[in-house]
Amino acid sequence: MKQVEHIGIAVQHLNESIALYESLLNTTCYKRERVESEQVETAFFQVGPNKIELLASTSEEGVIQKFIDKKGEGIHHIAIEVEDIYAEMKRLKEAGFQLLQEEPKRGADNKLICFLHPKNTKGVLLELCMEIR
Repeated sequence: MKQVEHIGIAVQHLNESIALYESLLNTTCYKRERVESEQVETAFFQVGPNKIELLASTSEEGVIQKFIDKKGEGIHHIAIEVEDIYAEMKRLKEAGFQLLQEEPKRGADNKLICFLHPKNTKGVLLELCMEIR
């Protein structure tokens, strides 16, 4: 594991939240992206070496909307950058962690991603991510 890649924050209204975070962080959103397979639209902010990803559902049935309905807006996940997502997934599975995907999938910001079940991580949804090369 290399570093925390970003913190994902679930929001109800993306445009409103972008304006809030631009003011709060005193920087502009550098990228917006829809990930149709996840029914989500994202917005990214860079603050020094750290990134924040805002996530808004594009569907009432999307995982982010279900999260907001259950828990409200707020921190959704912490993403950890890895050198080799396939090796990390294998290592973690062998160590007894439950992965939410059997194979990594394409996520936002040119990444392959895989989530670990929060049951194994003290209630925190962790995302493994690797830059697509």
